[in-house]
Amino acid sequence: MARVCEATPAAEITLPDEEHSARRARAFLSEAFCAAHHARVLDEAQLLVSELVTNAVRHGGPPVRVRVSCDGEGPALHVAVSDGDPHPPVRRDAEPEAEGGRGVALVDIVSDRWGVEHDENGKTVWFVIS
Repeated sequence: MARVCEATPAAEITLPDEEHSARRARAFLSEAFCAAHHARVLDEAQLLVSELVTNAVRHGGPPVRVRVSCDGEGPALHVAVSDGDPHPPVRRDAEPEAEGGRGVALVDIVSDRWGVEHDENGKTVWFVIS
């Protein structure tokens, strides 16, 4: 069983279902991430949380929530984005000139691992960066 980080407790925010929520998610991550363990992965985590929140707003539905935690072991930064739609995200092959369609591919490439969990309220897409 992973131990809980003693430096930084887990944090969660519920975001409005609007265009500017990705910016708010990046700011939340910079305030709530574990500085003792994750200073080197913050930029990558902000990129991925921005992509997932944008997808949640565009294709998911309220409520949109972001949770960040550190297990202090490894160490690994865990970020999860939840929305009200039970359908899983779809990885697309975006054309080079396309303005979108790369979010899931970026999560797959940049994170150490990621996944999708479903419950009665929708889904949670999570990723881990170490």
